[in-house]
Amino acid sequence: MSASHERRSYDVVVIGAGGSGLRAAIAAHEAGARTAVVCKSLLGKAHTVMAEGGIAAAMGNLYPEDNWKVHFRDTMRGGKLLNHWRMAELHAKEAPERVWELESWGALFDRTADGLISQRDFGGHRYARLAHVGDRTGLEMIRTLQQRTVSLGIDVLMECTVTDLLRDGDRIAGAFAYWRESGRFVVLEAPAVVLATGGIGKSWKVTSNSWEYTGDGHALALRAGAALLNMEFVQFHPTGMVWPPSVRGILVTESVRGDGGVLRNSEGRRFMFDYIPEFFKAETADSEAEADRWYDDKRNNRRPPELLPRDEVARAINNEIKEGRGSPHGGVFLDIASRRSPDYVRKRLPSMYHQFKELAEVDITAEPMEIGPTCHYVMGGVEVDPDTAASRVPGLYAAGEVAGGMHGANRLGGNSLGDLLVFGKRAGEAAAAHASALGSARPAVADAEVDAAALGALAPFDTEGGENPYSIHHELQEAMQDLVGIIRREHEMQIALKTIHDLSERSKTVSVEGNRQYNPGWNLALDLRNMLLVSEAVALAALERKESRGGHTRDDYPMTDHDFWGKRNVIVEQLPDGGLGIRHQPLPEPPPELAELLEGDH
Repeated sequence: MSASHERRSYDVVVIGAGGSGLRAAIAAHEAGARTAVVCKSLLGKAHTVMAEGGIAAAMGNLYPEDNWKVHFRDTMRGGKLLNHWRMAELHAKEAPERVWELESWGALFDRTADGLISQRDFGGHRYARLAHVGDRTGLEMIRTLQQRTVSLGIDVLMECTVTDLLRDGDRIAGAFAYWRESGRFVVLEAPAVVLATGGIGKSWKVTSNSWEYTGDGHALALRAGAALLNMEFVQFHPTGMVWPPSVRGILVTESVRGDGGVLRNSEGRRFMFDYIPEFFKAETADSEAEADRWYDDKRNNRRPPELLPRDEVARAINNEIKEGRGSPHGGVFLDIASRRSPDYVRKRLPSMYHQFKELAEVDITAEPMEIGPTCHYVMGGVEVDPDTAASRVPGLYAAGEVAGGMHGANRLGGNSLGDLLVFGKRAGEAAAAHASALGSARPAVADAEVDAAALGALAPFDTEGGENPYSIHHELQEAMQDLVGIIRREHEMQIALKTIHDLSERSKTVSVEGNRQYNPGWNLALDLRNMLLVSEAVALAALERKESRGGHTRDDYPMTDHDFWGKRNVIVEQLPDGGLGIRHQPLPEPPPELAELLEGDH
């Protein structure tokens, strides 16, 4: 039948070849597991490359007083205390070791004058702690991990997309995928699967995310029986390109602000001073000269307002635009030209210099950049055990952006790359241990499951004159951008949910033409199923959380409710009828010695 396929057998299959996926695969292989990495695109194309600023790790190279406890406190405070404390603790403790490990594998970090790994400042971090390689840290990280993965002989399945997880009862048995080049199906038998698929940004119209970010891992986990938590928290990075339209949403690294860039409105005024929380105002300057002086005084935690956490900066920019003080193309201005010499900018920010020069014909050493908020990252994801990255589905693990809990309500810049390394390693080790413990009692892949997955994948070819997948995707992006964006309201999210339900019904009759070889219409039709499911999860959770916190801002509930919503997570899970359900779950409380570090913070 049309469901003909090839079969491959492994101990661990890692879905995704970004930082967390490659680190998980390396860990699983080194633990003795037969391991494969499946990547939707080409190896090296991972979205990790877009993480330009650095890896947050309390190594104390610039400020010896920095340590894991300060990093833990910054992470929890940035996440508005909704983080899983254990994940924040593990990350803060283990990130330095993961950075040194990368260096031992060949990563070439920028150095201080005395030869240590250089560390730069970033929003929300008390001390300069981001280990970096110019403004292309993610690229160097992927290069290093990719080189090690290939040298170890780990199987890499490129341009291969997973559409379903296969189960034996309630246990993971493998994954069903197709080769994008030929359209042929492949069944990957494995008792352990690590999800490392990244985020969900392609459900929004303006996003820094590339085409692969269609929420595949989130949706695969839901359909397999795992739970998602904190899906209401979507981070809109304050600085994405806004002009020309062809590059709208492409990321402008926070390193520009970390290295001294400031935000100005159409009046030329540095407006972020207007948005500084009251408890900062006593020690923040009213002039740029004073701000510069205090900017260099990081030991006293005095920081320029441009380095507030991302959610606060994004809301400030959004408000300036809404109040009519935006730039000509609907953003604001990011100015480093008046603050740093051309040589400094070209040395510290080479990628940004070339990005604006080539894509926007703007010389950032001589004129400001036009920027605006762009959908960048989802804090919510698969609910996992902090120590093992295991979901509640036996054999299913998740690490990186697809996993929830680490970042709470808002992620600090630089914490993403450390997250990938710390929990990618833990996920790979736990997955390998799970497969080894099963011995010969491995789960089996049933032919009926494979046939059902194949029929579902081929359905768009069997429908004539049906819906156009591009039209449905466009309407979904419009709805999510306009109704579930930076500022949210109950009636708008209700409209969004109705729109998503209508689009989901229409998507059942999506039709595509041609054959299965490199068919982008078919590829999108399959991705739509994931985007619609995850968009519904985001809208449901955002409607449920009746407060404003971190990356979730409710215009109708502007206050942060510490007593009720500050003590619970919103969980989304799939119901037996295929719909999505919502429940609350108490937030785990940190032990007294860690809670003491957080006293007085909200």
